Amino acid sequence: MNFEQSLKRLDEIVKSLEKGDVSLSDSMSLFEEGTALIKNCGKMLDEAEQKVVMLRKGADGAPVELPFDAE
Repeated sequence: MNFEQSLKRLDEIVKSLEKGDVSLSDSMSLFEEGTALIKNCGKMLDEAEQKVVMLRKGADGAPVELPFDAE
């Protein structure tokens, strides 16, 4: 499941839980699924953040790739 699909499913879970017409057992299952999706989304965001780079001009004016946190 990609990031966008995970967010869509999380939205569905939240809406189901907010309605309040789900049994306790089903609510717990949805909560557990949502928790796993949040963890997975966090992992995907962390991986994406590591890939982000900033382009800066080098001494000769050409762009140089540096890690995002290199400031």
